[in-house]
Amino acid sequence: MRIDINCDMGESFGNYVYGADEEIVRHISSANIACGFHAGDPLVMSRTVKLATVHGVAVGAHPSFPDLLGFGRRELAATEDEVRAYVTYQVGALAAFARYHGVSLTHVKGHGAVYNMAAVQPKLAQALAEGVARFDPELVFVGLAGSALIEAGRAAGLPVAAEAFADRAYNADGTLVSRRLAGAVIHDPDEVAARVVRMARDGGVVAVNGSVLQVDPDTICVHGDTPGAAVLAAAIRRGLAAAGIEVRSLSASDLQTS
Repeated sequence: MRIDINCDMGESFGNYVYGADEEIVRHISSANIACGFHAGDPLVMSRTVKLATVHGVAVGAHPSFPDLLGFGRRELAATEDEVRAYVTYQVGALAAFARYHGVSLTHVKGHGAVYNMAAVQPKLAQALAEGVARFDPELVFVGLAGSALIEAGRAAGLPVAAEAFADRAYNADGTLVSRRLAGAVIHDPDEVAARVVRMARDGGVVAVNGSVLQVDPDTICVHGDTPGAAVLAAAIRRGLAAAGIEVRSLSASDLQTS
């Protein structure tokens, strides 16, 4: 049994340092690197690709709406053509840095509002997936388990990875509890580790109403901007190791395209 652990990284910008990338990278297998629209800049992108590469962590793009002021978490009324262009622009930029450092991109995962909106809006999900597929159909498309993102990725012919969240609470319909609500982010390392082991081993996660959702994840996300994220990631690795579950980065050959 195996699982991927991913983390959103490279979210510093200019003089603003955000996240604990150098600590977290030691405990994950895939890095979703900001591409400049919600966070990151050319120097940060380059440094983060290098950091991931040095630690043997897979490099992926983390595109968002063009919303630097809102950290990509504000819903924008973008057209499908605009979304495809946003994805192409951002994935292409990160792919250039990956090439510079002698590695290839393995995956793409949307950030913030574009990810959450596309999870429940099939046309937006389709635009996101098509933007990735037209750039490189071998890239793994990461999306919320059971959502429109998974269906769109498969329809576009991409290898897809169903994602679950270690440190986020779930609604009964499988969506994530809004960050505006109390309890949306889980901070206790033991609770987070136990959740991840259950998701990896049994495919289930308990929603806020007590119901059990079937998520069957290929990858588990730890948010780099969650306070104490490095501690959470270390606890997850210990929990998975104790349960005999291997941590391994995403591979297109292991995933379904239909």
